[in-house]
Amino acid sequence: MENVKMDNVKIIALVGMSGSGKSVAVDYLTAKNIPKVYFGGMIYKEMERRGIERTPDGESEKKFREMIRETEGKDWVVNQVIEATKKLIAAGQKRIVLDGVYSWTEYKILKHEFPGILTFVAIVVPKKLRYARVAERPERPFNLEEIRERDRSEIENLEKGGPIAAADYYILNDSSVEDLQENLQNILDEIQF
Repeated sequence: MENVKMDNVKIIALVGMSGSGKSVAVDYLTAKNIPKVYFGGMIYKEMERRGIERTPDGESEKKFREMIRETEGKDWVVNQVIEATKKLIAAGQKRIVLDGVYSWTEYKILKHEFPGILTFVAIVVPKKLRYARVAERPERPFNLEEIRERDRSEIENLEKGGPIAAADYYILNDSSVEDLQENLQNILDEIQF
């Protein structure tokens, strides 16, 4: 898979804290028939392979995600993502979205692996609004204590702040879904995605 031709390929990676709107942005792209490579999916697949059940509160996923990075290396998940991305490119895909970059290590490896064709877009939201959205979401809502703990864990244990700080573009997602989609489309148009 090393000699995959990257001509005319463009990859966009969406980053942001929990509740920022990444899933909404990813859904917008996948509705345009752009395939996604989901970092969490690599975790879920490996948990299933090892016979580890996913708990409704996400706690087993969190513990496994941190454990796999500790035991297999901080690059384990990103290496799975790179392989899946290269398979899509080899199959003829020219546009791909990466969903769920967590760490600075992953950011650096991806930038090295896909030079000149990878754009990072950070979706940011004022904390108070993000916390309110997380509390109200239908799937895996968090109370205030839970979201604060998740933020702390993602920043301290997974280095999540780095990819957000180093993003190529930012979208302030503090109004409607339509505004988020319009702002994302403006970036896609600018980078000719």
